Amino acid sequence: MSETKEFERELAMHTAPAMLGIKPANLLTVEGSSGFISGNMARFNSIAAEKGLHIKELRRIGRRSLMLLYNEKLLADRLEEKEVRKMFRNCGYGDCKNCRQYLEKLMDRMADNEDFPHEIGLFLGYPVDDVRGFIDNKGRNCLFSGYWKVYTDEENARRTFNRYNNCRKYMIGCLDRGEDIYKAMRIRSRA
Repeated sequence: MSETKEFERELAMHTAPAMLGIKPANLLTVEGSSGFISGNMARFNSIAAEKGLHIKELRRIGRRSLMLLYNEKLLADRLEEKEVRKMFRNCGYGDCKNCRQYLEKLMDRMADNEDFPHEIGLFLGYPVDDVRGFIDNKGRNCLFSGYWKVYTDEENARRTFNRYNNCRKYMIGCLDRGEDIYKAMRIRSRA
């Protein structure tokens, strides 16, 4: 399997809900040279921009890169939610006014902090009460765990997890049939 196909499979496995427009963002970690990572990111950003999708490298340690794949419109809408903005203000994002500024602040917090900035769950579309519950409980005492640790509304979280699983199955199925991720997202690939 080519490195590009491996990268696409990683995207499908870890970011299908954001790629298919039902989640504002997903995280993924990819291992490889900086040239491999930046080349694949540039290709994705160039092709997927027509769907408002972007990948941003948040942090790189050695050969491992932590990336955020996000849907610009869904993320912008999420950042406008009253409770989300309030929690971000409490986490030190008070001066941020747009997606770019929020993402830059997140990257600064990741670089300056040994502790992982758990408010990242807000970017990922997790319920505010679950992000708050995770922070307040230091990751313990959740009702159950799936794509995130759930502290409230278990029934809704289970339905959401099933939707995310279906997105992943769809994307992996497309790749298994020989399609690339762009065709699966109904984007004309400019290979």
